[in-house]
Amino acid sequence: MSKVISVRDIQEMIRNGQGMSGIPADAIITPSAREMLQDLETNGARALATGNAPSTAAAASADKLTPPARKLTSKSPKAELEAFFHSPYAQSLKEQICEMGHRLWKRAYVDGNGGNMAIRVGDDIAICTPTLVSKGSLKPSDMCLVDFEGNQLCGTKKRTSEILMHLQMMKRQPKAIATCHCHPPYATAFAVAGIAPPTCMLPEYEVFCSVGVAPYRTPGSPDMGKLVADLTDHYNTILMANHGVVTWSHNNIEEAYWRMEIIEAYCRTIVVAGQLGKPINTFTGPQMKELLTIKQSLGFVDPRHGMKECELCDSSEWRPGATCQTSQPTETTVGLDAEAEAAVKAITDQILAQMK
Repeated sequence: MSKVISVRDIQEMIRNGQGMSGIPADAIITPSAREMLQDLETNGARALATGNAPSTAAAASADKLTPPARKLTSKSPKAELEAFFHSPYAQSLKEQICEMGHRLWKRAYVDGNGGNMAIRVGDDIAICTPTLVSKGSLKPSDMCLVDFEGNQLCGTKKRTSEILMHLQMMKRQPKAIATCHCHPPYATAFAVAGIAPPTCMLPEYEVFCSVGVAPYRTPGSPDMGKLVADLTDHYNTILMANHGVVTWSHNNIEEAYWRMEIIEAYCRTIVVAGQLGKPINTFTGPQMKELLTIKQSLGFVDPRHGMKECELCDSSEWRPGATCQTSQPTETTVGLDAEAEAAVKAITDQILAQMK
């Protein structure tokens, strides 16, 4: 027989420091108990008629850091998925997405309702942003739970129309925990031009970002998702031609967001540096090798891992005033042929004489 969960049961779980993920998947939750769970999600742990606010808050705070003991999948019972989606742990992930959305909006990396994010929370499920909502006004209650085919499992608002790209990235790259897509102006300018920024100029960019370029396809289409996903083995920051930028992290959504700040600052810096009328300095081979060693130790992907020093700097189509120091070409001087020069001069003199 299914267990009935009442308000008193939830209060007892909070007092004992238990997470809401401990509620059985087939449990029958009374209306008042369900309302209490929703209140916990919205306001965090409060006294909630217990008169014991300090211990309640401590229990919920601890639970926010603890993922469910049992791994969830799209095949998990609906009640279990709902319980997880409304748990303090899921609430903390929703709050993180909202915080990153607010940062994107404040930095003008998104416009209108543009941009979207997702966090993997199970073998084939993810929490993501909704469609048609400005990232500047995101709320935890706006979030959606989807399976890796894009089917919405939980949430009152409709999931983002570009979720397939995020899910295809996660399917192709098992290490991808979080993904972030937006339209930072300078980085998107490179995407519109269809070229990756030149390398070997700033250490933060070299360590945290590995940039690839995906051809344009209609946003939200399976083709767009596949083209981006195919690059995730070697790149964690992908320029989507004529569209924007998408990043992924094997740690958390904030790191995926950091990559947006880093690539945008880098693109803005090199555009300005190219206008100064001076040669742009680049790293030497040994300097670049050292940065890639740091990058590899952090677990970040990069297609240059294992390359020789002379191959590390990318001579991009756009490198204003920069000369790569890792592989300087040898200059050769072409000698003049004295007899040929004399013949040319004689013919030129004859033509001039005839014209006179």
